Amino acid sequence: MTDGGARGGGTLYARREADSVLFYFRYTLPKQDDAVHAKRDAYPLGEWEGSGGPLSLEAARRRSQELSARYRAGATDLRAVLEAEAREERREREAAARAAEAEQERRQATLGALLTAYADALEARKKASAAAVRAAIRRHVAEAWPKLWATPADDLTADDLVAILSRLTDAGKLRQAAKVRTYLQAAYNAGMRARTTASATAALRALRIRTNPARDLGTIEGAAQAGERALSVAELRAYWQRITALPDRDAACLRFHLLTGGQRVEQLSRATVADFDPEQSTLTLRDGKGRRSTPRLHVVPLIPAAVEAMHAMAPERLGDYLFTATAGTGGMVSSTLYGRCRAVMEAMREAGELPGGDFTVADLRRTVETRLADLGIHSDVRAQLQSHGLGGVQSRHYDRHDYLQEKRAALEALYRLLVNEESTVIPLRGKPRAANLA
Repeated sequence: MTDGGARGGGTLYARREADSVLFYFRYTLPKQDDAVHAKRDAYPLGEWEGSGGPLSLEAARRRSQELSARYRAGATDLRAVLEAEAREERREREAAARAAEAEQERRQATLGALLTAYADALEARKKASAAAVRAAIRRHVAEAWPKLWATPADDLTADDLVAILSRLTDAGKLRQAAKVRTYLQAAYNAGMRARTTASATAALRALRIRTNPARDLGTIEGAAQAGERALSVAELRAYWQRITALPDRDAACLRFHLLTGGQRVEQLSRATVADFDPEQSTLTLRDGKGRRSTPRLHVVPLIPAAVEAMHAMAPERLGDYLFTATAGTGGMVSSTLYGRCRAVMEAMREAGELPGGDFTVADLRRTVETRLADLGIHSDVRAQLQSHGLGGVQSRHYDRHDYLQEKRAALEALYRLLVNEESTVIPLRGKPRAANLA
């Protein structure tokens, strides 16, 4: 059934198909040059409400009148025009949906999400610094700056991040400010690299970080002052005498730390029974400092006095950790070692045994390096013993010597110095292969 209408303007018609009645707008298509007659087209409008559809007759008539007006206005190939409009509307909806999704992702990619994902990535790579990084960002960013923590990382500027550091520098915490600056820069760098790095964690890659305001953060002046305290030979011997006179439960860890060459506390704390080779009398540490994806194996020879101190820390072993204050159930906590060292240092100060002033565990590491240099131990051997300065091309790719004999000789020379035995070392020229001890 047709509904009539103005001539040449198209018409509404309804057609029964099975159990339904469908509305169409019928119109004449433009005549093709080679055609005898112009063709007609019927554009579907929908099903009549009387057979279960959504369209009433009145609604169908209104829609037909709208299409007729467009047809008379020049849209003679009406179907093509309407389909093009539908495609454009669909593209606009899809673009709007993508923009909304991107905006939602941007809002979720907060500074807090970035720093958390960075700490998680360090933990996944088994970096020793992961716990310290997580604690620092929680205390100095999450708790101190909750609004910045919840702000999209890409929306922040260098001025915003400087405020985080300024609070620390104003409080005189220069070293902590320098660390937080490093964490912020590393987190942003990791976030930007993750977009194009397949091996990056999914959490970092999902953030899609595009800016790096932390790149413009200036250095913290005064935070990187190198330590200068190194105990004199007399002070070092006085320290050794005191830690050998104390009960093993208080000082075995101090003896072991010194006799292994002042190794990094966090690396010693991770060492287990499996890392000790009793046949070779060596301890294998894992040095994960810097940007290494895999920790560098660092083999430390143990002289007899060091082995004795190691066993004295856990005479009745309850766990696998070697450098321990809990009989092996856990690794040595830095604060415990520092506290025991501080107690010895205070006793030395009261006895007038420290003309050079107070010292810390970190100063003992520097002291070992200094005193070994005095004994003529070559810098290459000292570097191998303390696992520092080994990132160059030569060390990484060409020098395959294990330096085990040289390191053992250096530790034996250190022990003789501690117990005040005569030890003459002939200074070596060039790169050494063994220390010459008289």
